[in-house]
Amino acid sequence: MKKATLIIAFIAITVLGFSQAAPLSKGGKQLNFGLGFSHYGIPAYVGMDFAFHNDWTAGPVIKVVMDEDVYLGALGRVDYHWNRLLEIPRNWDFYLGANVGFLSGEDNGLDLGLQLGGRYYWSEKWGVNLEFGGGTGYGTSIGLSMIL
Repeated sequence: MKKATLIIAFIAITVLGFSQAAPLSKGGKQLNFGLGFSHYGIPAYVGMDFAFHNDWTAGPVIKVVMDEDVYLGALGRVDYHWNRLLEIPRNWDFYLGANVGFLSGEDNGLDLGLQLGGRYYWSEKWGVNLEFGGGTGYGTSIGLSMIL
């Protein structure tokens, strides 16, 4: 019984030790960059998130997709962050969003997509990001996020 009480107390202190809010508050911004995998090839990307609400971010992403050819892509995205809704600790960030953009090459034109992702911040400034998505040559990606 003592072990169970100690474990529960440790978990409660750990969870309550973090603010139950998204890492970015309204007005905050972060830089994201990394590599991905998609049916178009291997995208390298850089993007920026701007928090326009405590639970919502939006921003641009530029990518270079390396396959037999090189494609350039640009998109705008918006994400809803679940942290406050699910009372997730501040060092974690889970989100779901949509994007619209284009990818040069054979499939020129407008493309729509969805993304589902999460981040783990190992410090007040840096985190690792894993995202699953589709549309605009985005696919699955892994990278780093830096809160500015």
